[in-house]
Amino acid sequence: MYITDSIAARIGDAPHGEVFFVSDFSRSGNDVFISRVLSRLVDQKKLARLATGVYYKPRETDFGMVKPSIEQIVRAIARRDHAQIMPTGQTAENRLGLSTQIPLNHVYLTTGSARSIVLGNTRIVFKRSAPRNFAYKGELIPTLIQAMKSIGRGNLTDRQRTRIKELLSSYNEPETFEHDLALAPLWIKKIITQTTKALQE
Repeated sequence: MYITDSIAARIGDAPHGEVFFVSDFSRSGNDVFISRVLSRLVDQKKLARLATGVYYKPRETDFGMVKPSIEQIVRAIARRDHAQIMPTGQTAENRLGLSTQIPLNHVYLTTGSARSIVLGNTRIVFKRSAPRNFAYKGELIPTLIQAMKSIGRGNLTDRQRTRIKELLSSYNEPETFEHDLALAPLWIKKIITQTTKALQE
């Protein structure tokens, strides 16, 4: 009973949208027992199941159950796995507003295990990547590099160039800029450098 109450109390104290895994409670007992406890909490509507072994604390509204965002889920998985992550492809484009298309597959590079999680019609895909791809110190520049790689050399539209200019004009990681830019492909480095120079004129 103590273990059950302990798990319920931890979930009760958590904010709505918090993501939980069976492994979060591994110190409280074996995984089979914990899974049963979490399943009972789902039946009691104190938890909701996202995928096998993945749960969240739900919040009911007039419009239905509010689920955690993809970003919340991904960051929770990264914390659990003690892994670094980076959005890539259309996920990076959408994150930065360089594309309005919401991808069905949200793809992230990771230093953790390769895996995929299906959430309804959406799939979160983690692709194992070499540690050298996580040598960046900031957040914007590496995500921008991944987005521009996805768009491709010579394919940037005027709207996308304007959006890149907006992103760089509000850049708040000056201490990491030069370091991260040095890791970019030459054609991306040229565009970012030209854009930042234009902002200074």
